[in-house]
Amino acid sequence: MKKKLFDVKCPVGRTTTGILHGKTSGVINLEGLKYQWAYDLWEKMLANTWFAKEVDMTRDASDYKVLLPVEKKRYDRIMAQLIFMDGVQTNNTPDNVNSWITAPEINMCIVRQAMEEALHSQAYGVMVQSISTNTNEIFEMWREDQTLFNKNKHILDVYEKYGEIAESDDEAKIYMIVANQCLEGIYFYSGFAGMYSFARNGKMIGSSEMIRFIQRDEIAHLTLFANIFKEIRKEFPHLFTERVLENVREMFKAAAELEITWGKYITEGGILGLSPALIEEFIKYLTNKRLEELGLPVIYEGVSTSDDRCPLPWFYSFSSFNDQKINFFEGNVVNYSKGSLDMNF
Repeated sequence: MKKKLFDVKCPVGRTTTGILHGKTSGVINLEGLKYQWAYDLWEKMLANTWFAKEVDMTRDASDYKVLLPVEKKRYDRIMAQLIFMDGVQTNNTPDNVNSWITAPEINMCIVRQAMEEALHSQAYGVMVQSISTNTNEIFEMWREDQTLFNKNKHILDVYEKYGEIAESDDEAKIYMIVANQCLEGIYFYSGFAGMYSFARNGKMIGSSEMIRFIQRDEIAHLTLFANIFKEIRKEFPHLFTERVLENVREMFKAAAELEITWGKYITEGGILGLSPALIEEFIKYLTNKRLEELGLPVIYEGVSTSDDRCPLPWFYSFSSFNDQKINFFEGNVVNYSKGSLDMNF
């Protein structure tokens, strides 16, 4: 059921009695947090605040004009997919998840996530407007491209199937959390890798930088929902039957297969350092990694989840943040003082 905004039966001096069906005053009492990890994550999300218009896209406008036709097609397809997914997420988490989480400190993180998804949508707008005189060509591609349409339809079908019943169905709540992990942790990543592949070749540097900020936010969102999943499993172990866990594994497997197809499609048979075989290995690696983050067994045997065994060894060099980082192509020191993030909560 949808949570109450205020419940006089809530405990004195505590934010809530539980993550689901809890009694809460709605008051965020920093001295009475039940889930300290959520407030710690909130602080990190604030520290990571950034603004899309801070990223210089001037060079990208020039680069885009001289991209090969196949490169322009790849860039446009990546953008069209990312635009769609962050647009969906802006509404999905507050509408289909936040309404049944009964922990104010976690609600804080969920609404912060929604703000970040909206920021990502703005960032894509800045990117597209900087390189294209016909922005609708990219924004409306989901209507024209059948492969893109099929991927988006699968994502929406899952959200709608479980989102409509999650308030009254605890099993559906689990699937909504898993669907979030599939989107944030698998469906974005062919696009991220594709965008970084441009930067590896000295092209579309501003776009790569924008994606790096966006990916850092998505890692926070993965952390948030992984912890929600584990808290529910701890408080409601009876929900996690073998049948439910098998359904979870099938959701991840379906997501991986869909993303492998999409990744091969946008790379059009392969580019330097991003062949169809590597795309498949990369997505299987990510899928195992996401399962491990939920405390679940992997589904692809023999596929390591260690960062140093990533099938795309250059991926983390482009996506990582440090207090100081050397710009790959200009040799300048860039100071990222707005925070960094890991999964250790």
